[in-house]
Amino acid sequence: MDLFSVFAIISTLAALFAFVNQRFLKLPFTIGLMIMALAFTILVIVIGNWQPWLMDLSAQFVSALDFKSLLLDIMLSFLLFAGALHVKFAPLRRNIGPILLLATVGVLLSAGLIGGMLYFILQWLNYPVDFIYCLLFGSMLAPTDPIAVLSILKEAGAPKNLEVKIVGESLFNDGVGVVVFLALLSIAAGSGADFNAGEIGILFLEEVGGGLALGFAGGYLAFRLMRSIDHYETEVMLSLALVMGLYSLASALHFSGPLAVVIAGLFIGNKSPAKAWSPNTQLYIDKFWEMLDVFLNAILFVLIGMELLVIQLDGFYILLGLLAIPITLLARYLAVLGPVEYHKERLDFAPKTALLLTWGGIRGGISIALALSLDESMNRDLFLTMAYIVVIFSIIVQGLSLKKVLKITLKGQDSGQ
Repeated sequence: MDLFSVFAIISTLAALFAFVNQRFLKLPFTIGLMIMALAFTILVIVIGNWQPWLMDLSAQFVSALDFKSLLLDIMLSFLLFAGALHVKFAPLRRNIGPILLLATVGVLLSAGLIGGMLYFILQWLNYPVDFIYCLLFGSMLAPTDPIAVLSILKEAGAPKNLEVKIVGESLFNDGVGVVVFLALLSIAAGSGADFNAGEIGILFLEEVGGGLALGFAGGYLAFRLMRSIDHYETEVMLSLALVMGLYSLASALHFSGPLAVVIAGLFIGNKSPAKAWSPNTQLYIDKFWEMLDVFLNAILFVLIGMELLVIQLDGFYILLGLLAIPITLLARYLAVLGPVEYHKERLDFAPKTALLLTWGGIRGGISIALALSLDESMNRDLFLTMAYIVVIFSIIVQGLSLKKVLKITLKGQDSGQ
C-alpha cells in the first residue's frame, strides 16, 4: 500500500470518528477519537479471530506507519510549535522557577523513582530485568506529554496559575525526557558503557542549551523577516519553514529539536502580534496553526488507539502494566512535591498543587514512540505493553476525570486566580 493511501485511510477514519464523537458521544475531542479508535481496533481483533487475514492485514498496516518516526520526526515539531504559539510569556516568566525545576530535576527524579520501584517489584515477582532497562522505562514515562496535556486542559477549565505550570512544564520536559532517554539508551546498548556522569551532563547541556539557543535565534530571524512585510500568505509560509528548518537543523547539530521549536513558538507568539503582524496576518496564522493542531491531534490519537494491534497481549505483561499505573502516579507526585513546596509561599500556589500536577500530568504518544525505539533484547514487548497501558489510563481516566478532580479539589477557590 502506498503512502498516500495509508494517510488517506487514517485521515478518513479520524474524520469519521470526529463526526461521530461530535454528533453522539460529545466527549473531549482527542479523548473521544482515541476511545473510538480503541473500540474500532478491538472490533478488528475480535473479527480477526474468525478472519485471520483481516488481523494480519491490519497489523501490517499499523506496523508500516512507523509510529515512532511519524511522531518524533514529523508531527511533534508542528504540534509543539502550535501549542507554544498561544502560550503567553508573562505568566510563564513569573513561574519559570518551578517550571524549570519540574522539567529538569522533576523528570530525572521521576525517571529514577519509576525505574527503581519497577526493578524491585520485578525482582519480587521473580521476573528479573536489568536495572538500566527499568531506568529506560522510567525515562519514557517521566515527562508529561505536551500534546495530550494541551488538548485536554483546553476543556478542563484549570485555574490560570495552575494551567501555566502544567502547560509550561509539559512544553519543556518532553525535550529533557528525550535527552535522558537517549543517554540511557546509549549506555544500555553498550556504546555508552564508558560514559561517566560528567560526560552525560555535558551531553545534556549540549542538547538542552543548544536547543534553547537555536530556538531563540530562529524565532528572532523569523520575527525580523515577518516584520519587514505585510503579506499573510508569505508569513504563514515563513512560520512553516521555521518549524521544519529548526527541527532539521537541531537534529543535524545534535540539539534538542522539541526545545528549539518551543522557544521559537513562544518568541513568535508573544513578540509578533504587537510588532510584526497586522490583524489580518495574526488571524490567518492563528487559524492556520489551530487547524493544523486539531488535524494532527486527530491523526495522533487515532494512531495511539490503533497501536493496540501491535501490542503483545500477554496476561503477565498486562498485569505489570496495571501495576505500573500507581507506580508512575506515586513517582510523579514525589517528583513534583519538592519544587511545589519550595516555591509555594512566594508564588501563591493553588491548594493541593502537587496532587493536581500529578493527575494533570498526562502521558501520551511520546512514551509509546520511545518504547517502540527499544531493541528486542531490551524487553521491548514488555515495556511497550506497560507503556501503552499507562498511556491509555492517563489519557482516558485522568483526562476524563481531570475537570471533576479540579472542581472537587479547588471547591470554593476562584478559578481565575
